[in-house]
This record gives sequence, structure tokens and C-alpha cells, in this order.
Amino acid sequence: MIAAPRAILFDWDNTLVDSWGTIHHALTATFTAMGHEPWSLVETKQRVRHSLRTAFPGLFGARWQEAQRVYLDSFTAIHLERLAALEGAVALIEALRARALYLAVVSNKTGAILRREAEHLGWTGHFSRFVGAGDATADKPAAAAIALALQGSGIAPGETVWYVGDTALDMECAANAGCVGVLLGTPDAGDAGLERFPPALRFAACAGLARALEGL
Repeated sequence: MIAAPRAILFDWDNTLVDSWGTIHHALTATFTAMGHEPWSLVETKQRVRHSLRTAFPGLFGARWQEAQRVYLDSFTAIHLERLAALEGAVALIEALRARALYLAVVSNKTGAILRREAEHLGWTGHFSRFVGAGDATADKPAAAAIALALQGSGIAPGETVWYVGDTALDMECAANAGCVGVLLGTPDAGDAGLERFPPALRFAACAGLARALEGL
């Protein structure tokens, strides 16, 4: 029996907002600038999981900070105009706020960009904290990001904290923090990490999660 949550933390990209197109655009510009063969959109969806400071050293070696600048410049040039909430996300957030649950976001998107996107959508007041890459001592899947998101709430990581995301890395983050992992959406077929970090709950869309919470 899974306990009713006191806090629900969300991943951001492709959990609450649609951003694959923008991520792929920025990666293509980065790979091209760095003399690498760009990934296809399918490869981007399969491979993008970690924050820039975690992933880029392995991709670009000593030039990773140069690559990071190219990526961020390309991303921020278009991200707000392309940003859109996923279907059912607004209704889900409103339903959770009506239940007076503690809500926060834990993302591997750069913290300043994450908060800029939340402000653009008018969602800043919906969540108590927005924790992005670089905000905690370590990024997802480290438990530090979830600990920071709960800081000051009076709620400790555990069975009454749900972490909702769309990838195995999100489920790994939940497991590392001792929280309940909730998979939202249809995972990529190549996301083999779900075998190691299976979610406690799965929902195809935001509406399914909202209905399940009504029954608790």
C-alpha cells in the first residue's frame, strides 16, 4: 500500500512541459560548432538525461565549457517562444494545489533557465521551490537535489514524498532519496534503466495521475 503523499516533486522537461524540439535544436547547434556529428531527434530523446555539467565533459572533453556556452546561447534564444505545457499539466497542478500538498520542481535544466520558464508560464507561485542543475551540491540523480527541494518544508524524504518524472534517471533519483518514484508518460524503449529503478506507480498522462490522487 502506497502512502498518500505530503509532497509531490516534479521533473520539468517532458514531464510538465514540451521541450524536446528546443533541446534538439540547441544540441544540433552545439555538435555542429564543436565539429561533431549531430544526433537525430530519436537519439536526443534516448540520450539526454543528465545536466550539462555532468554530460558535457564526456562528450566534449576539455572544451566542454565552450560547448556549454554554445548550447545555452542556442537554447535561450528560442526556448520561451516554443515553451508549452503538456496536455493536462495545468489541471493537474491546480488539483494538487487545491489539496494543499507541498509542490516543487527538481530538474537537470540549468536553474536560472528553469525559473525563467516557470515565470513565463505564470507557474512561479504554484511551486515552493524550483531546483535546477547547479543549484544543489550535485545534480540528479543525486539525492541532494531532492533534499534541497524539500528544505524548509518540514517534510523529510521518504514514503510520503513522490517524485514524478519521465525517465529512468528520475526513478533513480527518487530511489537515491528514498522517495516514491512515479513514472509519467510513455518511456523511451531504450531507457533500460527502468529495469534497475522501476517506478512504484505509472501513469500514461497527467490526467491519470490526477485521478489516482483523488482516490487517496
